[in-house]
Amino acid sequence: MEKLTNYQEHMDNAINWIWKALPNLILAIVIFFIGLWLIKFINRLVRKFFLKHDYDPSLETFLQSLISMGLKIMLFVLVITQLGVQSSSLVAIIGAAGLAIGLALQGSLANFAGGVLILLFKPFKVGDFISAQGVDGTVKEISIFTTKLTTFGNQIAIVPNGQLSNNNIINYNAQDTRRDKQTIGIGYGSNLKKAKEILLDICAKEEKILKEPAPVVYVDALADSSVNLTLRFWAENPLFWDAHFNVIEQTKLRFDEEGIEIPFPQVVQYNK
Repeated sequence: MEKLTNYQEHMDNAINWIWKALPNLILAIVIFFIGLWLIKFINRLVRKFFLKHDYDPSLETFLQSLISMGLKIMLFVLVITQLGVQSSSLVAIIGAAGLAIGLALQGSLANFAGGVLILLFKPFKVGDFISAQGVDGTVKEISIFTTKLTTFGNQIAIVPNGQLSNNNIINYNAQDTRRDKQTIGIGYGSNLKKAKEILLDICAKEEKILKEPAPVVYVDALADSSVNLTLRFWAENPLFWDAHFNVIEQTKLRFDEEGIEIPFPQVVQYNK
């Protein structure tokens, strides 16, 4: 009988606690959903603001992610406080949780710091073609933790910002112009001076190649089966690849016309 009385007392206390906590719980739920709606509304306003003003796309993406995360943290604090958690207790919980999360997410914090460094020092921006971490691609997006690259094959490569900020990066769009270097091998029996004249003539007729600095051709090496010529020329960044491939094609066509041999490996079979 005494156990039944204690059980009934506990049930009454639980029901009374639920009735007392119910208004705060309902209000916390209301705050949560209203807060989510406000966060989406503020994010839309931020996006519209950036669309009206000509800011760096890299900075826009980073700030939008940072504002969204900050608002969600504020909403979490409001909801927890409404549920009756004291501010002092909340600070202690956040401190302990922050230490644990910091130890568990060292890589993520390094990526966040890397994202800040990328935006501050601007080694590249959205739209630049870069080579980093074994990936070549055009920068599509710089977010808080990662950078997205669009590769030649139209795939999306996601590279952590921490690794990007602490390793070598080649930015092919950092300058307005770019120099190409092509090595062409010709046979030892071919006319060396004629081959050089042909290569310079190809560059002179190619509209996408800059006339200043002038293209140059020189003998790079006397290899085992060829005399290697190196051709160097300059082109504007947007026209670089067109010039690069046009010169390769024209070199083959003109060398064939002029009888300039381009050596290649051959397999000779002897009949027994």
